[in-house]
Amino acid sequence: MKKLKVVLVEDEEIVLRELKETIDWEGLGLEVVGTAKDGIEGEQMIRSLSPDIVVTDIKLPGKNGLEMIESAAVTNGIILSGYTDFEYTKRAIRLGVFDYLEKPVDDEELEKSLKMLAIRIIEDEKDVDRISDGCHITLMEDVQNHWIKVAIDYMNKNYMNQISLSDIARETRLSESHLSTLFKAETGINFLQYLNAIRLNAALNLLSQSTMNVSEIARSTGFPTPGYFTKIFRRFFGKTPTEYRGQ
Repeated sequence: MKKLKVVLVEDEEIVLRELKETIDWEGLGLEVVGTAKDGIEGEQMIRSLSPDIVVTDIKLPGKNGLEMIESAAVTNGIILSGYTDFEYTKRAIRLGVFDYLEKPVDDEELEKSLKMLAIRIIEDEKDVDRISDGCHITLMEDVQNHWIKVAIDYMNKNYMNQISLSDIARETRLSESHLSTLFKAETGINFLQYLNAIRLNAALNLLSQSTMNVSEIARSTGFPTPGYFTKIFRRFFGKTPTEYRGQ
């Protein structure tokens, strides 16, 4: 079975060495493919290696961990930090960071988080393969549950904006956890996958029917950055938006 690739970004040499040597990467089905000691180097490494998971500190030289995650369009990140600042936590949530662990990090706690994230990545890839044939995305919109219909209608009307699960939870008057569980049970994929698929279907039309560049298409379809758009596009279609348009 293919190992998932991990990049570690940590400016403290001792902490970085401990992460590499004490975590059971092999047993988790993971492989550390690169390490960096500052946010700028980390961003370059993420862009070149396209890791499945990024584990990073927040306080980094050059560029902090959250700025790096946003710039490099990291979709599966785990934050390690000695800071419990609410603004950091809130921004991490907005960026879709999987977990936020306080330093000093307990090995068992980090391994548990890595294991859960690895399972989610594998399940997400199966879901992507199921709804995408590499050319287009098929979404089930003929759902029976009233509140999921409301959620999908809201997503179809607002996908070009920065919407979150909490926005839809307010719209449906359901708790986020209940909505998330119900959405997956009804549609077969999670909220973010469905939202990204709606956005990608809109992007496909713009790629084939407009002269807008990739950055303009990313912005007009609700993706936070062109890099994130390209990464999600490649995950669904196996090629970049530019390659798709060329073909």
